[in-house]
Amino acid sequence: MLLGLTAALPMLAARATQPRAAGADPLHPGPGHAGPTNLITDVAGLAVGEAHDPKARTGVTVILPDQRVACAVDVRGGGPGTRETDALTAGNLVRSVDAIVLSGGSVYGLGSADGVAAWLGARGRGFSMTKQPGVPPSPIVPTAILFDLANGGDKNWGLNPPYRDLALRAMDRPSRTVDLGTAGAGYGAQAGALKGGLGSASFVTADGLTVGALVAVNSLGSVVVPGTRHFWAGQFEMGREFGGLGASAAHVDPEDWGRAKFNPAARANTTIACIATDADIDADDLKRVAMMAQDGLARAIRPVHSPFDGDVIFALSTGRRPPPPGPRPLYVARLGALAADVLARAVARGVYEATLPPGMGGPTWKSLPG
Repeated sequence: MLLGLTAALPMLAARATQPRAAGADPLHPGPGHAGPTNLITDVAGLAVGEAHDPKARTGVTVILPDQRVACAVDVRGGGPGTRETDALTAGNLVRSVDAIVLSGGSVYGLGSADGVAAWLGARGRGFSMTKQPGVPPSPIVPTAILFDLANGGDKNWGLNPPYRDLALRAMDRPSRTVDLGTAGAGYGAQAGALKGGLGSASFVTADGLTVGALVAVNSLGSVVVPGTRHFWAGQFEMGREFGGLGASAAHVDPEDWGRAKFNPAARANTTIACIATDADIDADDLKRVAMMAQDGLARAIRPVHSPFDGDVIFALSTGRRPPPPGPRPLYVARLGALAADVLARAVARGVYEATLPPGMGGPTWKSLPG
């Protein structure tokens, strides 16, 4: 494979220096655009369920494919909380999923997967080596959680954390629409010193490939340039999807973290996300896409991947579009680059759309001085 790529690269470089008609080159098909709804559900074959508890200031988001899909995961933060991510490791038996869950609640939020698994199992969905009477399938529901326990909500739930019930509520109404900002897993989130939230974005290439992202932003780092209202992701903005300010021209001191959380505590932060594409690629390729998508967090949050964050990115494929002819690694690189940009936009959208839940104080992006 390396020999094939080595032989192909000089040819690609030569073509890059020659004029070409729009759409004439499968590697450079021309300009794309945000999807019809600018949501992860622009990827055909996906729905999203959301539920939140205003009293506890927490929530759950479920990404539900129409059928089992290939999936991979990449973990970069120093304090992650996850369930069933080992099942997605190369060499293991099961590398496809029935749903992905993003949840608030720290370790308590991992119980949200119980509700999703029960919902799926009751409908006969899940992994089975062979179908046997009386033996239910095993739904594969990888889950990642963020820490929202210290946001002032009522967490005195005793032996009954709300996350299983929240997940069942989310599964009652999966939809192609997604509420952004203070919704689902982003309901109680905080992005640095600003109210965090749930964000989503999509991109459709000129040759019809779709990449989407969904993210719950609860980062230690700041999403805005110090001393400004400009999002770090401003240079990737499409239209006015998060305010229309564009990129900042400000010079930034390397030690100035701006509106980050200045006194971080272990497990008190995390950004958790799911990348989706309709490209028909396998779990190994999706692993590379997830790894490259982490750069989207680095473009949108500063600092990121700290010892106090639990940053986790899932990547899945609904497999609706066959890959084009040409070197497959270059196709995967293209998907990974798109995923990083789409995720950066989704981060900014989540914070841009965030509002304060009832009784919660603190600044939102829209409350920042102009």
